[in-house]
Amino acid sequence: MLTIKRVPTVLSNYQEDSGESRGCGRNCLGKCCLPVSKLPLYAFKSDAKPEISSSGVDEPPSDFFLNSLLLGGWEDRMSRGLFRYDVTACETKVIPGEYGFVAQLNEGRHLKKRPTEFRVDRVLQPFDPAKFNFTKVGQEEVLFRFEAGEGDKARFLESAAVGEANTPSVVAINVSPIEYGHVLLIPRVLDCLPQRIDPDSFLLALHMAAEAGSPYFRLGYNSLGAFATINHLHFQAYFLTMPFPVEKAPTERIPVVKGLSQSKVKVSKLLNYPVRGLVYEGGNTLKDLSDVVANSCICLQENNIPFNVLISDSGRRIFLFPQCYAEKQALGEVSQEILDTQVNPAVWEISGHMVLKRKKDYEEASEEYAWRLLAEVSLSEARFEEVKAYIFEATGLESEEEKIEPEENKGTPHQSSTTAVAANHFPEGCLILQ
Repeated sequence: MLTIKRVPTVLSNYQEDSGESRGCGRNCLGKCCLPVSKLPLYAFKSDAKPEISSSGVDEPPSDFFLNSLLLGGWEDRMSRGLFRYDVTACETKVIPGEYGFVAQLNEGRHLKKRPTEFRVDRVLQPFDPAKFNFTKVGQEEVLFRFEAGEGDKARFLESAAVGEANTPSVVAINVSPIEYGHVLLIPRVLDCLPQRIDPDSFLLALHMAAEAGSPYFRLGYNSLGAFATINHLHFQAYFLTMPFPVEKAPTERIPVVKGLSQSKVKVSKLLNYPVRGLVYEGGNTLKDLSDVVANSCICLQENNIPFNVLISDSGRRIFLFPQCYAEKQALGEVSQEILDTQVNPAVWEISGHMVLKRKKDYEEASEEYAWRLLAEVSLSEARFEEVKAYIFEATGLESEEEKIEPEENKGTPHQSSTTAVAANHFPEGCLILQ
C-alpha cells in the first residue's frame, strides 16, 4: 500500500483531542449546544430586489464587514490567545523575479502532529463524524454567522438566536493561520456536509468576497486529493496587501459559442504560469458567475479530479486549478528535494503565496524553485485540454476551434512539466497520513 506522510494542519484548538467524547459542556458548534446559542449575525443583501426592504434597520458602513467585524474580531481572538502562534511575526518577502512570488517562513504551522489516515484517491468521500469536524469547535473561535438576508440592505445583529430550525453558516478563525485575518467559512455547519462544492455554498463564498469588497481579501477552496485536510465543507480566506502572481498572469479568452450568451460569463485559460488553470469572470449577477464555476467544480469532483479554487477581485474573478501533485507524490514521481521542503501545494501556494516551513528554504527561495514546485502540480497540456473538454460538456458550453490573440504577452522564465498524468486514475489503496 502506498502512503504519504504529511504534516497535519490544525485548524481548531479542539482538533487534536477530537477523539475524546467531551459531552456538550464546552459551548461547541454541535447540535448539543448551537441551537440554543446566540451568535453575532451578518445578513448580506440578496441579489433580488424585493418590494419591501428591511425597514427600521440601518445598513452597516461599507467597510464594517471587513475592517470591524472580520479583521477586528480576528484581532480580538488574537488578544485572547486563541491562536497556536503569532502569524504576524512570521517573516515574509517577495521573491525577486518577473512574477513576484511571495514567500513566508511559518515554522509554527507544522509543530503539532496527529497521525490520521486520509485517502487521496477519492475526491468525494462521505462525512465521518468520528474524525475531527467543525461541530467540535468552541464558539469562542466563531466570529459571526454569515447568511443571506431578506431585503436589499445588509444588516448586522450583535446577538441573534440560532434556533432549532436553523443550520447556520459561520465564520471562524483558523487557529493555525497562514496570514493576517485567516478565517474559515463553514456553510450550514450542522448539516455536516463533506468537502464538496455545491451551488448554494459556492454562492455563499462569493457573497463573502463581495461583502469584504477588497482586492486583498481572497477566499480559497481545496478539494480532497488537493490538500484539503478536513472532510467537512469549508472555504478559507485571509487578507494580504499585495497581488498574487496568478492574478498578474496573462490569460487567453476561450471563445464560447454556446452556453454563456445569457449569463455574460467569460472563460479564459492561464498563459505562462506554472499551473494550468481556467479563469472565470463577468456575469449579469453574482449567481450567474457562481453557477458556471460551481458546475465546473461539480464536474471535476464527480470525475474524481482534485482541484483548487481561488476567489479573487471581490468575487468577480475566479481561478480553477485541476491538479495532480498528490497522485504524483504517491507514485514517487516528485523529486526528494521538493518533498523535503514539506510544502503541500494547495490553493495559496498555487496562487503564488509560498508558505515555507524551514528557514533554509525561505532564505534560498527563488523564482526557479517556485516554478519547479508548482510545475509538479500542473496537469500536462494534453491532460488539461481533456479536463477542459469534460468541464465544457458537463456545463453545456461549446467553444470555437480557432484561437484568438492573448490579452497580454509575456515570456515564461521556466518550462512547466509536460508529463501526462491521468488525474482520475490513482493507484489503488493509496492513502495519506496527516
